[in-house]
Amino acid sequence: MGGLGPDLDFATSALPEVTERLVRGWASAVWDVGRAFGTIGARMGDRILEITTYRSEAYDPDSRKPAVDFGHSLTGDLGRRDFTVNAMALALPAREFVDPYGGLKDLASKVLRTPLTPEQSFGDDPLRMLRAARFAAQLGFDTDPAVVEAMASMAERIEIVSAERVRDELVKLVLSSQPRRGLRLLVETELAEHVIPELPALRLERDEHHRHKDVYEHSLTVLERAIELESRLSSGRPDLVVRLAALLHDIGKPRTRRFLPDGSVTFHHHDMVGAAMARKRLRALRFPNDQVEAVSRLVELHLRFHGYGSGGWTDAAVRRYVRDAGRELERLHVLTRADCTTRNRRKAELLSRTYDGLEERIARLSEQEELAALRPDLNGTQIMEILGIGPGPFVGEAYRHLLELRIEHGPLGAERAERELLSWWQSREDAGTAEER
Repeated sequence: MGGLGPDLDFATSALPEVTERLVRGWASAVWDVGRAFGTIGARMGDRILEITTYRSEAYDPDSRKPAVDFGHSLTGDLGRRDFTVNAMALALPAREFVDPYGGLKDLASKVLRTPLTPEQSFGDDPLRMLRAARFAAQLGFDTDPAVVEAMASMAERIEIVSAERVRDELVKLVLSSQPRRGLRLLVETELAEHVIPELPALRLERDEHHRHKDVYEHSLTVLERAIELESRLSSGRPDLVVRLAALLHDIGKPRTRRFLPDGSVTFHHHDMVGAAMARKRLRALRFPNDQVEAVSRLVELHLRFHGYGSGGWTDAAVRRYVRDAGRELERLHVLTRADCTTRNRRKAELLSRTYDGLEERIARLSEQEELAALRPDLNGTQIMEILGIGPGPFVGEAYRHLLELRIEHGPLGAERAERELLSWWQSREDAGTAEER
Protein backbone atom coordinates (compact mmCIF):
# COMPACT_ATOMS: atom_id res chain seq x y z
CA MET A 1 0.00 0.00 0.00
CA GLY A 2 3.06 2.24 -0.21
CA GLY A 3 3.36 2.54 3.55
CA LEU A 4 6.60 0.67 4.25
CA GLY A 5 8.32 2.31 7.19
CA PRO A 6 11.53 1.54 9.09
CA ASP A 7 9.98 -1.44 10.95
CA LEU A 8 10.26 -4.94 9.47
CA ASP A 9 8.67 -8.10 10.90
CA PHE A 10 10.25 -11.52 10.47
CA ALA A 11 8.97 -15.00 11.35
CA THR A 12 11.35 -17.91 11.79
CA SER A 13 11.60 -21.47 13.01
CA ALA A 14 14.49 -20.40 15.27
CA LEU A 15 13.69 -20.21 18.97
CA PRO A 16 14.26 -16.84 20.70
CA GLU A 17 17.58 -17.82 22.24
CA VAL A 18 18.90 -18.89 18.83
CA THR A 19 17.69 -15.71 17.17
CA GLU A 20 19.31 -13.62 19.88
CA ARG A 21 22.66 -15.39 19.45
CA LEU A 22 22.54 -14.93 15.68
CA VAL A 23 21.69 -11.21 15.63
CA ARG A 24 24.16 -10.14 18.32
CA GLY A 25 26.97 -10.57 15.84
CA TRP A 26 25.82 -7.77 13.52
CA ALA A 27 22.91 -5.78 15.04
CA SER A 28 23.81 -2.42 16.59
CA ALA A 29 21.32 -3.07 19.40
CA VAL A 30 19.34 -6.09 20.61
CA TRP A 31 16.45 -6.30 23.10
CA ASP A 32 14.30 -9.13 24.36
CA VAL A 33 11.30 -7.49 26.06
CA GLY A 34 9.07 -9.67 23.84
CA ARG A 35 10.89 -12.91 24.61
CA ALA A 36 7.83 -14.37 26.38
CA PHE A 37 5.97 -14.06 23.06
CA GLY A 38 8.91 -15.40 21.06
CA THR A 39 10.13 -12.00 19.83
CA ILE A 40 13.64 -10.60 19.73
CA GLY A 41 14.10 -6.98 18.67
CA ALA A 42 17.15 -5.62 16.86
CA ARG A 43 18.37 -2.44 15.20
CA MET A 44 20.31 -2.50 11.94
CA GLY A 45 21.16 0.97 10.71
CA ASP A 46 17.85 2.83 10.42
CA ARG A 47 15.84 -0.40 10.47
CA ILE A 48 14.00 -1.81 13.50
CA LEU A 49 13.56 -5.56 13.21
CA GLU A 50 11.18 -7.78 15.18
CA ILE A 51 12.06 -11.44 14.73
CA THR A 52 9.46 -13.87 16.09
CA THR A 53 9.42 -17.64 16.33
CA TYR A 54 6.54 -19.30 14.45
CA ARG A 55 3.73 -19.31 16.94
CA SER A 56 0.11 -19.80 17.72
CA GLU A 57 -1.54 -18.04 20.60
CA ALA A 58 -4.93 -18.43 22.20
CA TYR A 59 -6.77 -17.08 25.18
CA ASP A 60 -7.81 -19.33 28.00
CA PRO A 61 -11.52 -18.54 28.48
CA ASP A 62 -10.82 -17.14 31.96
CA SER A 63 -7.50 -15.41 31.30
CA ARG A 64 -6.65 -11.84 30.31
CA LYS A 65 -3.32 -12.86 28.78
CA PRO A 66 -2.75 -15.02 25.71
CA ALA A 67 -0.95 -18.33 26.14
CA VAL A 68 1.81 -18.62 23.55
CA ASP A 69 2.78 -21.88 21.86
CA PHE A 70 5.57 -21.99 19.30
CA GLY A 71 4.63 -23.40 15.92
CA HIS A 72 6.58 -25.33 13.30
CA SER A 73 5.68 -23.82 9.92
CA LEU A 74 5.18 -20.49 8.19
CA THR A 75 1.73 -21.47 6.92
CA GLY A 76 0.62 -22.37 10.43
CA ASP A 77 2.03 -19.12 11.73
CA LEU A 78 0.21 -17.07 9.09
CA GLY A 79 -3.01 -18.90 9.88
CA ARG A 80 -2.86 -17.48 13.40
CA ARG A 81 -2.65 -13.88 12.18
CA ASP A 82 -5.61 -11.54 12.66
CA PHE A 83 -6.63 -10.87 9.04
CA THR A 84 -5.67 -12.24 5.65
CA VAL A 85 -4.12 -8.91 4.62
CA ASN A 86 -1.68 -9.42 7.50
CA ALA A 87 -1.14 -13.11 6.72
CA MET A 88 1.22 -12.73 3.77
CA ALA A 89 4.99 -13.18 3.76
CA LEU A 90 8.06 -13.06 1.56
CA ALA A 91 10.16 -16.18 2.10
CA LEU A 92 13.87 -15.40 2.26
CA PRO A 93 16.36 -15.71 0.73
CA ALA A 94 14.37 -17.11 -2.22
CA ARG A 95 12.01 -14.08 -2.21
CA GLU A 96 9.03 -16.37 -2.74
CA PHE A 97 5.68 -14.70 -2.09
CA VAL A 98 3.66 -16.75 0.41
CA ASP A 99 -0.09 -16.07 0.55
CA PRO A 100 -1.96 -19.19 1.64
CA TYR A 101 -5.16 -17.37 2.66
CA GLY A 102 -5.78 -14.99 -0.25
CA GLY A 103 -4.57 -11.85 1.47
CA LEU A 104 -3.45 -10.12 -1.72
CA LYS A 105 -6.89 -10.49 -3.29
CA ASP A 106 -8.50 -9.11 -0.12
CA LEU A 107 -6.03 -6.26 -0.08
CA ALA A 108 -6.94 -5.34 -3.65
CA SER A 109 -10.64 -5.60 -2.78
CA LYS A 110 -10.12 -3.68 0.47
CA VAL A 111 -11.87 -6.32 2.55
CA LEU A 112 -11.07 -7.54 6.06
CA ARG A 113 -11.37 -11.32 6.40
CA THR A 114 -9.77 -13.75 8.84
CA PRO A 115 -7.41 -16.56 7.70
CA LEU A 116 -9.36 -19.17 9.66
CA THR A 117 -12.99 -18.80 10.74
CA PRO A 118 -13.72 -15.49 12.48
CA GLU A 119 -14.90 -17.41 15.54
CA GLN A 120 -11.57 -19.21 15.79
CA SER A 121 -9.57 -16.04 15.15
CA PHE A 122 -11.48 -14.00 17.73
CA GLY A 123 -11.41 -16.91 20.14
CA ASP A 124 -7.60 -16.92 19.88
CA ASP A 125 -7.50 -13.21 20.70
CA PRO A 126 -10.75 -11.25 21.27
CA LEU A 127 -8.90 -7.95 20.81
CA ARG A 128 -8.97 -8.71 17.08
CA MET A 129 -12.62 -7.69 17.03
CA LEU A 130 -11.63 -4.20 18.11
CA ARG A 131 -8.72 -4.31 15.68
CA ALA A 132 -11.17 -4.95 12.83
CA ALA A 133 -12.88 -1.66 13.61
CA ARG A 134 -9.50 0.05 13.89
CA PHE A 135 -8.33 -1.22 10.48
CA ALA A 136 -11.64 -0.24 8.92
CA ALA A 137 -11.06 3.29 10.23
CA GLN A 138 -7.37 3.47 9.33
CA LEU A 139 -7.52 1.86 5.89
CA GLY A 140 -11.09 2.51 4.78
CA PHE A 141 -11.63 -1.23 4.27
CA ASP A 142 -14.97 -3.01 4.33
CA THR A 143 -15.49 -5.80 6.85
CA ASP A 144 -16.52 -9.22 5.62
CA PRO A 145 -20.10 -10.06 6.72
CA ALA A 146 -18.90 -13.20 8.49
CA VAL A 147 -16.46 -11.09 10.49
CA VAL A 148 -19.20 -8.62 11.44
CA GLU A 149 -21.50 -11.48 12.47
CA ALA A 150 -18.79 -12.99 14.67
CA MET A 151 -18.03 -9.64 16.25
CA ALA A 152 -21.69 -9.28 17.19
CA SER A 153 -22.07 -12.79 18.57
CA MET A 154 -18.78 -12.75 20.49
CA ALA A 155 -18.76 -9.11 21.63
CA GLU A 156 -18.77 -9.89 25.35
CA ARG A 157 -15.51 -11.84 24.94
CA ILE A 158 -13.67 -8.51 24.72
CA GLU A 159 -14.13 -8.21 28.48
CA ILE A 160 -11.37 -10.75 29.15
CA VAL A 161 -8.84 -8.47 27.43
CA SER A 162 -6.92 -6.05 29.64
CA ALA A 163 -8.07 -2.44 29.74
CA GLU A 164 -4.64 -1.29 28.55
CA ARG A 165 -4.80 -3.34 25.33
CA VAL A 166 -8.34 -2.17 24.67
CA ARG A 167 -7.29 1.43 25.27
CA ASP A 168 -4.37 1.19 22.85
CA GLU A 169 -6.60 -0.08 20.04
CA LEU A 170 -9.23 2.56 20.77
CA VAL A 171 -6.57 5.27 20.65
CA LYS A 172 -5.38 4.07 17.23
CA LEU A 173 -8.98 4.02 16.00
CA VAL A 174 -9.77 7.52 17.25
CA LEU A 175 -6.53 8.88 15.76
CA SER A 176 -7.21 7.26 12.38
CA SER A 177 -8.24 9.12 9.25
CA GLN A 178 -11.84 7.82 9.33
CA PRO A 179 -12.76 7.14 12.98
CA ARG A 180 -16.48 7.42 12.25
CA ARG A 181 -16.27 4.26 10.14
CA GLY A 182 -14.69 2.24 12.93
CA LEU A 183 -16.89 3.64 15.69
CA ARG A 184 -20.03 2.80 13.71
CA LEU A 185 -18.84 -0.79 13.41
CA LEU A 186 -18.29 -0.97 17.18
CA VAL A 187 -21.80 0.32 17.84
CA GLU A 188 -23.53 -1.80 15.19
CA THR A 189 -21.95 -5.02 16.50
CA GLU A 190 -22.62 -3.96 20.12
CA LEU A 191 -18.90 -4.29 20.85
CA ALA A 192 -19.05 -0.68 22.03
CA GLU A 193 -21.37 -1.79 24.86
CA HIS A 194 -18.37 -3.53 26.41
CA VAL A 195 -15.71 -0.93 25.52
CA ILE A 196 -17.26 2.52 25.63
CA PRO A 197 -20.99 2.06 26.41
CA GLU A 198 -21.56 5.82 26.65
CA LEU A 199 -21.34 6.01 22.85
CA PRO A 200 -24.27 3.71 21.89
CA ALA A 201 -26.25 5.26 24.76
CA LEU A 202 -26.32 8.47 22.70
CA ARG A 203 -28.79 6.86 20.29
CA LEU A 204 -31.74 8.39 22.11
CA GLU A 205 -35.22 7.41 21.05
CA ARG A 206 -37.13 10.18 19.37
CA ASP A 207 -40.73 10.67 18.30
CA GLU A 208 -42.77 13.33 16.56
CA HIS A 209 -43.69 14.96 19.87
CA HIS A 210 -40.23 15.24 21.43
CA ARG A 211 -37.86 16.48 18.80
CA HIS A 212 -34.14 17.00 19.27
CA LYS A 213 -31.11 16.36 17.13
CA ASP A 214 -29.72 12.84 16.86
CA VAL A 215 -27.09 13.06 19.59
CA TYR A 216 -25.18 9.99 18.37
CA GLU A 217 -24.84 11.25 14.80
CA HIS A 218 -24.15 14.75 16.07
CA SER A 219 -21.26 13.49 18.21
CA LEU A 220 -19.69 11.66 15.27
CA THR A 221 -20.06 14.79 13.16
CA VAL A 222 -18.44 16.93 15.84
CA LEU A 223 -15.53 14.48 15.90
CA GLU A 224 -15.09 14.83 12.14
CA ARG A 225 -15.29 18.62 12.35
CA ALA A 226 -12.73 18.65 15.15
CA ILE A 227 -10.38 16.66 12.92
CA GLU A 228 -10.83 19.24 10.17
CA LEU A 229 -10.00 22.02 12.64
CA GLU A 230 -6.87 20.42 14.10
CA SER A 231 -4.79 22.62 11.81
CA ARG A 232 -5.68 25.47 14.19
CA LEU A 233 -3.70 23.80 16.96
CA SER A 234 -0.11 24.92 17.40
CA SER A 235 1.05 21.32 16.97
CA GLY A 236 -0.83 20.97 13.69
CA ARG A 237 -1.04 17.22 14.34
CA PRO A 238 -3.84 14.77 15.18
CA ASP A 239 -4.79 15.45 18.80
CA LEU A 240 -6.13 12.60 20.93
CA VAL A 241 -7.51 14.87 23.66
CA VAL A 242 -9.49 17.00 21.22
CA ARG A 243 -10.87 13.94 19.44
CA LEU A 244 -11.91 12.19 22.65
CA ALA A 245 -13.53 15.38 23.95
CA ALA A 246 -15.43 15.80 20.67
CA LEU A 247 -16.64 12.20 20.81
CA LEU A 248 -17.66 12.37 24.48
CA HIS A 249 -18.82 15.98 24.84
CA ASP A 250 -22.54 15.09 24.94
CA ILE A 251 -22.44 11.77 26.83
CA GLY A 252 -24.24 13.42 29.76
CA LYS A 253 -27.38 13.98 27.68
CA PRO A 254 -29.06 10.58 28.16
CA ARG A 255 -28.92 10.99 31.95
CA THR A 256 -30.16 14.58 31.94
CA ARG A 257 -32.90 14.43 29.28
CA ARG A 258 -36.22 15.85 30.46
CA PHE A 259 -39.46 16.22 28.48
CA LEU A 260 -41.41 19.45 28.91
CA PRO A 261 -45.20 19.83 28.49
CA ASP A 262 -44.78 21.87 25.31
CA GLY A 263 -43.01 18.96 23.60
CA SER A 264 -39.52 20.37 23.91
CA VAL A 265 -36.59 18.51 25.47
CA THR A 266 -33.96 19.79 27.88
CA PHE A 267 -30.55 18.47 28.87
CA HIS A 268 -29.73 20.77 31.80
CA HIS A 269 -26.25 20.31 33.29
CA HIS A 270 -25.30 17.63 30.78
CA ASP A 271 -21.89 19.30 30.56
CA MET A 272 -21.13 18.71 34.25
CA VAL A 273 -22.63 15.21 34.24
CA GLY A 274 -20.78 14.37 31.04
CA ALA A 275 -17.46 15.54 32.46
CA ALA A 276 -17.83 13.17 35.41
CA MET A 277 -18.83 10.31 33.10
CA ALA A 278 -15.89 10.96 30.77
CA ARG A 279 -13.50 10.96 33.71
CA LYS A 280 -14.88 7.65 34.97
CA ARG A 281 -14.77 5.92 31.57
CA LEU A 282 -11.25 7.08 30.68
CA ARG A 283 -9.95 6.02 34.07
CA ALA A 284 -11.50 2.59 33.59
CA LEU A 285 -9.63 2.35 30.29
CA ARG A 286 -6.39 3.28 32.07
CA PHE A 287 -5.77 6.55 30.22
CA PRO A 288 -3.01 8.72 31.71
CA ASN A 289 -4.26 11.16 34.36
CA ASP A 290 -3.29 14.25 32.36
CA GLN A 291 -5.39 13.09 29.39
CA VAL A 292 -8.30 12.16 31.66
CA GLU A 293 -8.35 15.59 33.25
CA ALA A 294 -7.88 17.43 29.96
CA VAL A 295 -10.77 15.63 28.25
CA SER A 296 -13.12 15.98 31.22
CA ARG A 297 -12.30 19.70 31.50
CA LEU A 298 -13.14 20.23 27.83
CA VAL A 299 -16.42 18.33 28.19
CA GLU A 300 -17.27 20.46 31.21
CA LEU A 301 -16.56 23.72 29.36
CA HIS A 302 -17.92 22.92 25.91
CA LEU A 303 -21.14 24.91 26.49
CA ARG A 304 -19.53 27.95 28.12
CA PHE A 305 -19.29 29.92 24.87
CA HIS A 306 -23.05 29.82 24.35
CA GLY A 307 -23.40 32.31 27.21
CA TYR A 308 -21.35 34.78 25.20
CA GLY A 309 -24.33 35.72 23.05
CA SER A 310 -23.48 38.42 20.55
CA GLY A 311 -20.36 39.47 22.41
CA GLY A 312 -21.83 40.86 25.62
CA TRP A 313 -19.27 39.37 27.99
CA THR A 314 -17.34 41.76 30.18
CA ASP A 315 -13.56 41.60 30.18
CA ALA A 316 -13.85 39.84 33.54
CA ALA A 317 -15.98 37.10 31.95
CA VAL A 318 -13.41 36.66 29.19
CA ARG A 319 -10.65 36.38 31.79
CA ARG A 320 -12.65 33.71 33.65
CA TYR A 321 -13.11 31.80 30.40
CA VAL A 322 -9.35 31.81 29.90
CA ARG A 323 -8.68 30.98 33.55
CA ASP A 324 -11.11 28.04 33.60
CA ALA A 325 -9.80 26.62 30.33
CA GLY A 326 -6.20 26.92 31.49
CA ARG A 327 -3.84 24.91 29.31
CA GLU A 328 -6.79 23.55 27.32
CA LEU A 329 -7.82 26.93 25.86
CA GLU A 330 -6.49 26.16 22.38
CA ARG A 331 -8.28 22.83 22.36
CA LEU A 332 -11.46 24.44 23.70
CA HIS A 333 -11.44 26.82 20.73
CA VAL A 334 -11.40 23.81 18.37
CA LEU A 335 -14.06 21.85 20.27
CA THR A 336 -16.42 24.82 20.51
CA ARG A 337 -16.17 25.54 16.80
CA ALA A 338 -16.60 21.86 15.96
CA ASP A 339 -19.75 21.68 18.08
CA CYS A 340 -21.53 24.05 15.70
CA THR A 341 -23.14 21.55 13.33
CA THR A 342 -26.22 23.54 12.30
CA ARG A 343 -27.22 23.25 8.66
CA ASN A 344 -28.49 26.83 8.78
CA ARG A 345 -25.68 28.55 6.91
CA ARG A 346 -26.55 32.00 8.19
CA LYS A 347 -26.59 30.81 11.80
CA ALA A 348 -23.32 28.91 11.33
CA GLU A 349 -21.61 32.00 9.88
CA LEU A 350 -22.89 34.13 12.76
CA LEU A 351 -21.58 31.69 15.37
CA SER A 352 -18.23 31.54 13.60
CA ARG A 353 -17.91 35.34 13.48
CA THR A 354 -18.94 35.61 17.12
CA TYR A 355 -16.29 33.13 18.18
CA ASP A 356 -13.77 34.97 16.01
CA GLY A 357 -14.63 38.03 18.07
CA LEU A 358 -14.10 36.16 21.34
CA GLU A 359 -10.71 34.88 20.22
CA GLU A 360 -9.73 38.40 19.17
CA ARG A 361 -10.69 39.73 22.61
CA ILE A 362 -8.70 36.97 24.29
CA ALA A 363 -5.69 37.79 22.10
CA ARG A 364 -5.99 41.51 22.87
CA LEU A 365 -6.30 40.99 26.62
CA SER A 366 -3.50 38.44 26.53
CA GLU A 367 -1.21 40.96 24.90
CA GLN A 368 -2.14 43.61 27.47
CA GLU A 369 -2.31 41.47 30.60
CA GLU A 370 -0.43 38.19 30.03
CA LEU A 371 -3.61 36.11 30.38
CA ALA A 372 -1.75 32.90 29.64
CA ALA A 373 -0.06 33.25 33.04
CA LEU A 374 -3.03 34.70 34.91
CA ARG A 375 -2.04 35.24 38.55
CA PRO A 376 -2.54 37.81 41.31
CA ASP A 377 -0.38 40.92 41.55
CA LEU A 378 1.19 39.55 44.75
CA ASN A 379 2.69 36.13 45.26
CA GLY A 380 2.50 33.94 48.36
CA THR A 381 5.73 35.24 49.87
CA GLN A 382 4.62 38.85 49.50
CA ILE A 383 1.22 38.03 51.01
CA MET A 384 2.87 36.52 54.10
CA GLU A 385 5.23 39.51 54.49
CA ILE A 386 2.43 42.09 54.21
CA LEU A 387 0.09 40.25 56.61
CA GLY A 388 2.86 39.12 58.95
CA ILE A 389 1.73 35.49 58.87
CA GLY A 390 3.39 32.16 58.09
CA PRO A 391 2.41 29.42 55.62
CA GLY A 392 -1.11 28.11 56.06
CA PRO A 393 -4.67 28.15 54.69
CA PHE A 394 -5.00 31.95 55.10
CA VAL A 395 -2.31 32.46 52.45
CA GLY A 396 -4.31 30.38 49.97
CA GLU A 397 -7.52 32.29 50.77
CA ALA A 398 -5.74 35.60 50.28
CA TYR A 399 -4.21 34.43 47.02
CA ARG A 400 -7.62 33.36 45.65
CA HIS A 401 -9.17 36.66 46.73
CA LEU A 402 -6.50 38.64 44.88
CA LEU A 403 -6.89 36.38 41.83
CA GLU A 404 -10.63 37.10 41.71
CA LEU A 405 -9.88 40.83 41.88
CA ARG A 406 -7.32 40.41 39.11
CA ILE A 407 -9.89 38.64 36.96
CA GLU A 408 -12.61 41.19 37.70
CA HIS A 409 -10.56 44.36 37.27
CA GLY A 410 -7.46 43.39 35.35
CA PRO A 411 -3.92 44.13 36.62
CA LEU A 412 -4.10 46.10 39.89
CA GLY A 413 -0.45 46.94 40.43
CA ALA A 414 1.47 46.12 43.61
CA GLU A 415 0.31 49.16 45.62
CA ARG A 416 -3.41 48.73 45.00
CA ALA A 417 -3.12 44.97 45.47
CA GLU A 418 -1.55 45.56 48.89
CA ARG A 419 -4.36 47.93 49.87
CA GLU A 420 -6.99 45.41 48.73
CA LEU A 421 -5.22 42.64 50.63
CA LEU A 422 -5.07 44.64 53.87
CA SER A 423 -8.72 45.65 53.48
CA TRP A 424 -9.73 42.02 53.00
CA TRP A 425 -7.66 40.94 56.00
CA GLN A 426 -9.18 43.64 58.19
CA SER A 427 -12.69 42.59 57.15
CA ARG A 428 -11.88 39.02 58.21
CA GLU A 429 -10.64 40.20 61.59
CA ASP A 430 -13.71 42.40 62.05
CA ALA A 431 -15.97 39.49 61.17
CA GLY A 432 -14.14 37.26 63.65
CA THR A 433 -14.49 39.87 66.41
CA ALA A 434 -18.21 40.21 65.70
CA GLU A 435 -18.68 36.44 65.98
CA GLU A 436 -16.92 36.39 69.36
CA ARG A 437 -19.33 39.02 70.64
